[in-house]
Amino acid sequence: MDNLLIVTTGGTIDKIYFDAKSDYQVGDPQIGQILQELGVAFRFHVIPLLRKDSLELTDADRQLLRATIAAQEETRVLVTHGTDTMVETARALAGLAGKTIVLTGALSPARFRGSDAEFNIGCAIGAVQCLPEGVYIAMNGRIWDPARVRKNVEANRFEEIGID
Repeated sequence: MDNLLIVTTGGTIDKIYFDAKSDYQVGDPQIGQILQELGVAFRFHVIPLLRKDSLELTDADRQLLRATIAAQEETRVLVTHGTDTMVETARALAGLAGKTIVLTGALSPARFRGSDAEFNIGCAIGAVQCLPEGVYIAMNGRIWDPARVRKNVEANRFEEIGID
């Protein structure tokens, strides 16, 4: 991998809570610091595009994300995103020629002890290097086809669904 493009949109992975998960804001992207601390052996650059909870993302935000990715020369792209509408955004990115795009996030903020953020980021980085052109989701230790996955909110995990 020559250079990894990372585009951040916000979501739980970057949230800062002020009192026991009730009052929060989406903070600065955490992924660059995480990768530097882990001493990764590849070049990357981060475009902090949005700082929103995924439930607040609009179709215009998704089009901005799509245009931003399309305008970059990198063919390998990692997108950090909130989990609630990650599948919708992944579907909106389908068909970007010449790109392998993997979306990931966290079910608890990267700043929390025991967060799944680092694990999901690592899984996504492995996936983006190995997968063919297309759009994928890396969550819960698996790589998902956006057409065949949903977030099970009650169980707080991603799970496979059938094709309509």
